[in-house]
Amino acid sequence: MDVALLYPQIYDMARFGTTRKEFPPLGILNLAAAIEHAGHRVRVLPVSPGHESLDLRGYPVVGFSLSSSATVTTMTTARTSSLIDPGTLVMIGGLHATLYPEQTLRDLHAHVACLGQSEDTIAAVLDAAPARDFTGIPGVLWHDHTGTLRRQAPPRLPRSLDGVPLPARHLLPANDLVVTDRLAGTNLTMTHVAFSRGCAFTCAFCSAGRTPVRYRSGADAHRELASLIDTYGIDGFAVVEDNFTVSRRNVLDIAEAIADLHLAWSAPSRVDTVDPPLLRALARSGCIELKYGMESGSPRILAAMGKRTDPDRIRQAITWTTDAGIGAKVFILHGFPGENTESTHETIRMLTTLGSAISRVSLFRFVPLPGSPVYEHAEHYGIHGTHHQPDWDGDWSKFHIHHNTRHWWGDHTQWRQVKDSAASNGPVHTR
Repeated sequence: MDVALLYPQIYDMARFGTTRKEFPPLGILNLAAAIEHAGHRVRVLPVSPGHESLDLRGYPVVGFSLSSSATVTTMTTARTSSLIDPGTLVMIGGLHATLYPEQTLRDLHAHVACLGQSEDTIAAVLDAAPARDFTGIPGVLWHDHTGTLRRQAPPRLPRSLDGVPLPARHLLPANDLVVTDRLAGTNLTMTHVAFSRGCAFTCAFCSAGRTPVRYRSGADAHRELASLIDTYGIDGFAVVEDNFTVSRRNVLDIAEAIADLHLAWSAPSRVDTVDPPLLRALARSGCIELKYGMESGSPRILAAMGKRTDPDRIRQAITWTTDAGIGAKVFILHGFPGENTESTHETIRMLTTLGSAISRVSLFRFVPLPGSPVYEHAEHYGIHGTHHQPDWDGDWSKFHIHHNTRHWWGDHTQWRQVKDSAASNGPVHTR
């Protein structure tokens, strides 16, 4: 069976402007690998604003990936403007479809929604495509032949990701996967990988929290990296997941297993999941930068965000990191509900105090991401403009996280203070 998988590629949502990509669509490549493993042929096709109309005739199955709520408008346009045979099964999946499956099923006029991680069930969905009866397939939502909406319970996923087919990178051009000037400020040839899925933490601004964490072993990580060296000649890699350093045992296993590959690499982390021995082990394995969600230097804002940390712990973790010979990049999230001139100055003072101990800074403005606690409890946080509220304007694209200056909470006086406090401190270099 021939399957087409469509994924969003929206440059103007990225902080690098209109031509530079963030990272490859690993989620859709994982699903494509599972489809190939089941014996089907698959193509992955990008959809971008102005290029939504695709000729998808001849594909018995077409899947739309809604990797974030900000991509819904573009993918909905692709659904309505592309040429699709009348008998084609239309599938949807991705974060937005998982968060709001019934609405997304309607919005994209789809036949079945695959919720959560679908690699273990996609083969069964394809087998059931001719009959359109998905009874017994875990994690799907569909309308049966009577029009009744039916939903199957999610699958019980194994804790280990070992043995899962590697992402089907061969379905994309090499220059979509391998780049330079993207690894911790170096010019090394690198690509992106993921060694775990899920996040057990509950940060109020994040839509990825409270999901089961699944890990890959050091041997499995080595298998993928060795393949990437052989195929693409990479000199380094960046881990793209919610938090690489959750499981100390798993992290040490990976660090020991990949050391002989002599690759430079970076990964996301939390300040409360590192210590000096762990950091020294990461440095020995080639880690050159850890990216910390510092978010704020204000104890009040950190508490409101549910970060479960404080400025002293942030300073300690960054000091430990630099002492281990690893760069410490920090992410700042400005404008969370309750932000004001005082909390902004606290953040600026912390950045100034840390000074050269920080290798790089990325500054984001607060956006209430659909699925996050802030979004789902908008009234509590004073948020307006969600699709749960009467003032909903139908524009999902406004939830992109880059270049976003919308007024999300508080009265005009409060919001003006947030804007003025950010502007008065000058730009923060991001990269």
